[in-house]
Amino acid sequence: MLRHLLKRFLLTLPALWLVLTLVFLMIHIVPGDPVEQMLGEGAAPGAAAQLRHSLGLDQPLGKQYGHYLFGLVRGDLGQSFKFQAPVRQIIFERYPATLQLAFLALLVCAAIAIPAGVLAAHRRGQTSDRLVGVFTLFGLAIPNFALGPLLILLFSIEIGVLPVSGRNGIGSYVLPAATLGAALAAILTRMVRGAMLEELSADYIRTARAKGLSIAAVLFRHGLRNALIPIITILGLQFGTLLAGTIVTETIFSWPGIGRLTVQAISARDYPLLQGCILVIALSYVLVNLLTDAIYSVVDPRVRMS
Repeated sequence: MLRHLLKRFLLTLPALWLVLTLVFLMIHIVPGDPVEQMLGEGAAPGAAAQLRHSLGLDQPLGKQYGHYLFGLVRGDLGQSFKFQAPVRQIIFERYPATLQLAFLALLVCAAIAIPAGVLAAHRRGQTSDRLVGVFTLFGLAIPNFALGPLLILLFSIEIGVLPVSGRNGIGSYVLPAATLGAALAAILTRMVRGAMLEELSADYIRTARAKGLSIAAVLFRHGLRNALIPIITILGLQFGTLLAGTIVTETIFSWPGIGRLTVQAISARDYPLLQGCILVIALSYVLVNLLTDAIYSVVDPRVRMS
């Protein structure tokens, strides 16, 4: 299993290199000068040229790319133009906030989707199944940038029980996690329902019912356990998506995470910081997928045996 995971990781390195190369080229080709944004419109031409030289932006594009790759090999992500601090330090300060938010959102997603999907499969064609279908329809139809402000208006402004933004105290986690988790729960609910419907029609489920096992034992101990492989796949992909796709939610709630940091880097034309953020997001996605493969062997012995 370790050899398999190591092989999978090595195979993803060319993809990571391609992502970094495309990002490097795109942010340098797009019109705009970070020096002008740092100095302002009233800066003297000599000051702009001096700053551009000190940042290495007057060098050829190929030389800048070579310096960046050499820095990556040494573990140096460069110096942020906007914050005037090492990129690695800035990302390490912001990344835990994104991890916490993504983990809580995944818990919210699983807590809603797994019971709802199991219930919908058990009550197929009945009122409960239809209600779950309506929930998933609304969850898929309402995007994060619409759900977030609605929750703020309801729970922060009208009721006044939760903070509007920031990361101060446990209450500040509720609305961002609910915004992210609710949308993902709609997707996972449908996956759980489909996987459970396939398992509930199997022979071993009929045998378990014939033995007189309780409904909960049949559904969760037997049916859900054998349906976990596709569910874990979706959870792993969703967790990777949460780490990479919290930009909108973090911006809405002023969450000090790597998603909002990416937006700030784009606005400031901060090349090293933007490249560092994308590198961390890509690596996170790869590691989550490797962890998902490892969990397969724990959940399903057939994967471990193969």
